[in-house]
Order: sequence, then structure tokens, then C-alpha cells
Amino acid sequence: MSRRYDSRTTIFSPEGRLYQVEYAMEAIGNAGTAIGILSKDGVVLVGEKKVTSKLLQTSTSTEKMYKIDDHVACAVAGIMSDANILINTARVQAQRYTYAYQEPMPVEQLVQSLCDTKQGYTQFGGLRPFGVSFLFAGWDKNFGFQLYMSDPSGNYGGWKAAAIGANNQAAQSMLKQDYKDDISREDAVQLALKVLSKTMDSTSLTSDKLELAEVFLSASGKVKYQVCSADALSKLLVKFGVTQPAAETS
Repeated sequence: MSRRYDSRTTIFSPEGRLYQVEYAMEAIGNAGTAIGILSKDGVVLVGEKKVTSKLLQTSTSTEKMYKIDDHVACAVAGIMSDANILINTARVQAQRYTYAYQEPMPVEQLVQSLCDTKQGYTQFGGLRPFGVSFLFAGWDKNFGFQLYMSDPSGNYGGWKAAAIGANNQAAQSMLKQDYKDDISREDAVQLALKVLSKTMDSTSLTSDKLELAEVFLSASGKVKYQVCSADALSKLLVKFGVTQPAAETS
């Protein structure tokens, strides 16, 4: 019985639940899936782009992946306008830290500062929670490569492999079965694409429905954030047998 208790974000129900926060999590369940996998030599993020109409002009920039700082990126599931506000906040926090201490902000500290903002929106009246979940991928000198997941309640946790958005339960159970601790970055890409192909609502996996980004160390030892191009993604899909090669036109 949620009557009377779900009109405000700040009121607990007799069972100890915050209904508005739970509803925000439900909104994310309708968004395109995003998967993050931690490997020994990097972090892989894969996202499903929801193509709502054939008339829609395809975006030249990424829709699901965002670079926060040179060493941190994130994948998003949920209301994109909410996500933009939080991403801008995170970028400012990261730059302030770099300006003050002359070194990159530790990944967990950045995630925690953003989650503190999210938590504030569940505790004060007249506000609604941010309807967005994040997967943060990054590297710092303290803990190396890291993957974090956060939800509208402001909770966050470190994960080896995680999924947010539509069908995240099915994706999570598949990741649980197939993930190995010493997985390489290439194998992590293969696993992410395989899981997404089986959990996505659409029948065929193509490069225009997907986004793939990686965080890894370059040969010079610098952290690199790289978004996979559509052509390279098409080749990967064929290589891993997730999609059929396009028939050549004569």
C-alpha cells in the first residue's frame, strides 16, 4: 500500500521504503542497457542506443558514454537531461581537485562526491531524485583500474562486471556465470557484446544500435579513453560472431 507515502521523496512508508526513490529506479529499467566489465588491462563500457524513430537524426557524438576527466569516463542509463546535470557537476569537481592538488582526482572520491549530490535529492522536500544510474570506469595510482555503479538513491559500489538499464537482471546473471578474474580487455569486449546481444530487445545487433568505449593505459603509461568507431564496431561484431556480415551489393 503506497497511498499517501509516495507523494513525497522524504517520507518513509510503514515498511521503511522510500517509494519515490524506487520509482526513479523503475524509470531506469526502461532505458537502454549499459554494461561495464573490469579487465586486468583496462575497463570496457558498452551501451545500447535506443533508436526511437527512423526520422531521428543520428548524433555524431556519443549518447551513452561520457568522458569526465582524462582518467575517468562513465556510461549512463535513464533520463539523459538528469545525467547531463550530474556529468557537468562531476567534471567541475574533477577540475577543481586537479587545480587545487595538481594531480588527478581519485576515482572513488569523484564517484562519492557525485553520489553525495544524488543522496541530497532523496532527503529534502520539494525535490525529486535524479532518474539516472551510472557506470564509472577509471584508473588512478592508488587502486589501478576501477568500475563503480551508482543508482538514484546515492548508493554506489565497486564491481568487476555490472549492468544497468533494461534487462539488467538477465545481463547480471550472465556476467556472473562467464566473468573470470584475469580476463583480458579483448575478451571483456567479447563478453560485453555477447551479453548485450542476448539481453537486448532488438533481434539483430548492429553498430548503429551500440556504443563501445574503453579506458586503458597507453604504451607511454598515460590513461587513455577511447570510443570505438562505427566501422571498427561492425568488424568486432562480425569477428565475435554476434552479427552476420552484411551482404555485399553487386
